[in-house]
Amino acid sequence: MSDLFNSSTSYDDDSSKSKGVDSELQEFLMIEKQKAQFNAQIHEFNDFCWDKCVEKPGNKLDSRTETCLNNCVDRFIDVSLFITNRFTQLLQKSAGGM
Repeated sequence: MSDLFNSSTSYDDDSSKSKGVDSELQEFLMIEKQKAQFNAQIHEFNDFCWDKCVEKPGNKLDSRTETCLNNCVDRFIDVSLFITNRFTQLLQKSAGGM
């Protein structure tokens, strides 16, 4: 019987575990939100390039459209690398500050 009343320390352990899970969940949700924002930006960029480069869809791309799309892809890769590197820097800063 005395074990039932002295088990409050296990509740404290469960509470601290719960807080750890909550912070992990918040971090996971933040990362997923960032991924969703990044994907939304990708789609917006793709729409922009399509509208800018493709005047009328056809069976083949003319050289102007092909060049435009190539440039868009190149800029997309540049921006993607920049954003990825920036996120890496931010994660390293936040990990170093802990």
